[in-house]
Amino acid sequence: MGRELLPERRWLTVPAVRTVLGVIHNVTSATRLLDVLAVFEGDPRVRTVFTCTGSSALDGGVAEFAAEHGLFLIPWEEALAREFDLAVSTSRGGELEKIRAPVVGAPHGAGYNKKLSRNPESGIRNPESGGGVGSGDGAGAFGLSAEWLLHDGEVVPSAIVLSHEEQYARLGRHCPEAAPYAHVVGDPCADQLEASAPFREEYREALGVGPGRKLLLITSTWGGNSVLGASFDTVRRALAELPYDEYRVVAAVHPNAWYGHGGWQIRNWLEPALRAGLVLPPPAGQTWKAALCAADVFLGDHGSLSLYAAARGLPGLLAAFDPQAVAPDSPMAWLGERLPRLDPMRPLAAQLAGAVALPSAAARITSRPGRALALLRALCYRHLGLPEPESACVARPVPVPAVPLQAGTAGRGPAAPALYVDVRVAGREVRVRRYPAEPQRGGGPYLGPDPHVAAEAAEPDPRLRGLADVLVARPGADPAGVFARNPGCVLVAGPGRLVLRSGRQFTVPGGVDPGVAGSVLLAVLGEGLDPQGPFTVRVGGAASELRLGAVGAVASGGAVGAGGAVAAGEADAGFLDADAAQ
Repeated sequence: MGRELLPERRWLTVPAVRTVLGVIHNVTSATRLLDVLAVFEGDPRVRTVFTCTGSSALDGGVAEFAAEHGLFLIPWEEALAREFDLAVSTSRGGELEKIRAPVVGAPHGAGYNKKLSRNPESGIRNPESGGGVGSGDGAGAFGLSAEWLLHDGEVVPSAIVLSHEEQYARLGRHCPEAAPYAHVVGDPCADQLEASAPFREEYREALGVGPGRKLLLITSTWGGNSVLGASFDTVRRALAELPYDEYRVVAAVHPNAWYGHGGWQIRNWLEPALRAGLVLPPPAGQTWKAALCAADVFLGDHGSLSLYAAARGLPGLLAAFDPQAVAPDSPMAWLGERLPRLDPMRPLAAQLAGAVALPSAAARITSRPGRALALLRALCYRHLGLPEPESACVARPVPVPAVPLQAGTAGRGPAAPALYVDVRVAGREVRVRRYPAEPQRGGGPYLGPDPHVAAEAAEPDPRLRGLADVLVARPGADPAGVFARNPGCVLVAGPGRLVLRSGRQFTVPGGVDPGVAGSVLLAVLGEGLDPQGPFTVRVGGAASELRLGAVGAVASGGAVGAGGAVAAGEADAGFLDADAAQ
């Protein structure tokens, strides 16, 4: 085995008197384990070391997670050879009966909702909860059945942590021998989400959800019957069908999917959606919690995030659901009976408008709201034989993501996706709706009867750039060169200035998106209106006044945003012929 990694007490700086073993099965369980171990915060009497059972077929990323969070990780063999004062595990996989310490067993999701069997014919070695792998009619609820709690007829955990009274009733039916060891303490994740609720606007700002915009949260567990496994096109549909300025889309993907395929693979599969504006939180952080607090509606499946979203009062739809993987008398089964299914044939926006909220979902997540960490701490310190610290033990809000999460892969691609733009003019009112162009599959009625394309002048896809009537150039770019390289372009937009192919120019007020202003200019010229306005422009849920200042046509070339123009005398394409002749 080599040199043992756990140092002797004489080498330690802080003289802790108790040692706790944190038992990791995979990254999913590790994230919840850290939530539970918050009960020891600030107490120098207790030190915590960690180990990984090696029992999960999806335990990739554990070493990286431990390094990122500064966990002192020892080999499983060394952990079994030593005695500890307490062990805490947030899964039931692995040979927990061999640990030489009282074991506190807690769930790593929203209670105990999945059916799962240790049956070796399931094709997975001590599988973790989720996805339906190894599930079936004979499988018990993962964490509440005898096959997960007993070893040679003896109850393995010294304490079984439950979040709700209904779980105690199920435990009594499915493994009565374990009922005396059960403790209903509540759900620390649900409590943290409640503590985070006052910071909803901060989370929305960090996630790029501006005024008038909604956040759609897509939650996918792992396995073939999850959203990504059974309905992968849901993500593309969301980006294609929902107006770019009205919705921000976040996809929270289960860590087992990340580490079962590899992070590169997940990002590679979703890269077109990322370029179209998708936000994809990392699997091991807390951004998904911030997104859940910030969301307006969700698309989910039979994963715990769907229950947490419903418990927060969010209206939702199910894009996938595996009833065979769900315990029939669990809160997840209750959720699956009540939420409507996503219809692949109906417009997505209309279905989201009809999504269903379940006000009573919160009461099914926890029967000890706001008390989970306090009750967990009391339980753990009783086993440690120590008095509790005097400080309060309460759930803390989720940190606000440090920087806005940008779309696309860092350092690659344009700042914004190419967009189909539908502009409707009614007198002096102009409504603009934009849809990412790359995810489109033949379009749809949501695009309007005659949309045009607006893109960055640096858009790398020549097809999209060639379709664009409006190209947004970077500061200092020569619009003459942009027009020369893109014969289909009608208008070049830049900071503070719009340039038509005819040479006519218009100034744009500061703070106005030049791409939006360019699309409005094309539309009002097509209607034969005075382009100087003023116009009331509605984009997403916001309305603002737009006044364009006419500069006129100038014969010399120049830079966009620097007072220049393009060569005059060349007629604008299509419906701008009349404008060029003025």
